[in-house]
Amino acid sequence: MPVVLAGARGHGAWHLANLRRLSAAGLVRLAGVCDTTPFGPGELPGFPEPAQGTDLGELTARTGAGIAIVCTPLHTHTDLALAALAQGAHVLLEKPPAPSYAAYERLVAGVEASGRACQIGFQSLGSHALTAVRELVADGAVGAVRGIGAAGNWVREEHYFNRAAWSGRRRMGGTDVVDGVLTNPLAHAVATALALDGSEHAEDVGEIELELFRANAIEADDTSALRLRTARGTVVTVTATLCAERDTEPYVIVHGDRGRVTFWYKQDRVLLQRAGRGPEEHRYGRTDLLENLVAHLRHGEELLVPPRATGAFMKVVEAVRTAPDPAPLPEGVWRTEPGERSARRVVTGVDGMVAAGAETLALFSELGAPWAAPTRVGPR
Repeated sequence: MPVVLAGARGHGAWHLANLRRLSAAGLVRLAGVCDTTPFGPGELPGFPEPAQGTDLGELTARTGAGIAIVCTPLHTHTDLALAALAQGAHVLLEKPPAPSYAAYERLVAGVEASGRACQIGFQSLGSHALTAVRELVADGAVGAVRGIGAAGNWVREEHYFNRAAWSGRRRMGGTDVVDGVLTNPLAHAVATALALDGSEHAEDVGEIELELFRANAIEADDTSALRLRTARGTVVTVTATLCAERDTEPYVIVHGDRGRVTFWYKQDRVLLQRAGRGPEEHRYGRTDLLENLVAHLRHGEELLVPPRATGAFMKVVEAVRTAPDPAPLPEGVWRTEPGERSARRVVTGVDGMVAAGAETLALFSELGAPWAAPTRVGPR
């Protein structure tokens, strides 16, 4: 299956490594690379010299690619995916699928009109642990679900926000970007929590509450809390920061009235704790989303993350997009520390608050953060 990759630098390097693996297995071949900066001889080791270009539609047509991988700035996702679809390619589109709900609807309409397949790159939704946790909950292993909490304590240095013109922006030149902690770096925490509840579609999300803050000199949020209620009545809370004191693995907790399940989604690791029994920990495999897309095209396997399965997540993106701009945190509550490549800003005590949010399903303002005030966004 010939593949073109749009955006081969930055996170695109992960896709190049995956393409090498799948090429060695005989599933795909890299037919073209679309990037604003061309690759020179020897810069793509492990591949025969692929075609190159800066116009994805033209490159897709020229190479006859069956699949286009779109790993480009957030605000370009929709247009590039539609350009590849228009040339007959199927698409693996990095998350978030679009920077606004209107753009997402345009994407969904374009995919369905094209008759082509589109997979959204939420890799955590390919984890076999997701199915295992759902089955545990459905079987009553932790009793009635009281709510789902997710936590993400990540460290990001100042160079992270300066790596590209769109980094840390809410909008750029009148175009939505929405590069905040909930919508991009820790978007998997949001999407995984929704998926564990079986609430992936747009109609599955009710009222949304947000608290958006920033310690860094950016437009978007880097320290935020989200709480929503799904159509089935589950409260889902996500607390996340890029200004952590210590970088830790993000996780999602399903709280039951007789136990809990914790899922570290990057590690495919699950811990089951329930009344009257010892803790049980398991690790699971994962299905690669490009591999799944190829299997869908060749053998009719079900797509793991089609666009409509990200509708609930896109309701969150829209709530963040239309919310008031994130409140800057006063200097007294954060400090600057040296990092490996550049300085970083650390919000004092935020690690404990993020963990407490996932534990108690509370927002920062309810946890006593003196800098936090709620911004409620109504039903979307």
